[in-house]
Amino acid sequence: MIHELFAYLCVSDAGRAIDFYARAFGATEKFRLTEPEGRIGHAELDFGGVTVMLSDEYPEYGIQGPQGEQSPPVTIHLHVDDADAVVASALAAGASLERAVRDEFYGERGGVVRDPFGHRWNIGHSIEELSPEEMQRRYTELMLQPAAEAP
Repeated sequence: MIHELFAYLCVSDAGRAIDFYARAFGATEKFRLTEPEGRIGHAELDFGGVTVMLSDEYPEYGIQGPQGEQSPPVTIHLHVDDADAVVASALAAGASLERAVRDEFYGERGGVVRDPFGHRWNIGHSIEELSPEEMQRRYTELMLQPAAEAP
């Protein structure tokens, strides 16, 4: 039986990442385990009641964060009260904008940022409650649009 699911991020500078996540998203550090040389082997951050774990890179064990401009295979979704404000906060803290905040077909207003460590964050808030059938109808309609017209 599964009891919890945690995102576990690997970054090139965990100390700097902890500072960034505090400034960008209001995360608070729960604790960290640091090697004598300073490398952070494990840290836990509280994102409004949700724990995100992170560590420095350990290339000697094949543990590495996103590399260069390569798109990460996972996107983290933050469901917030005000996507515009949280995206602005992330940008002010050093994130880069991948997609400006806008109203989406699935009933959220949201945008996408990339943190300075290469991780992608989809930040959104609910603007309307939709049934799965209505979301599918809107998605189908969107996918039938020519690429130049799609948002």
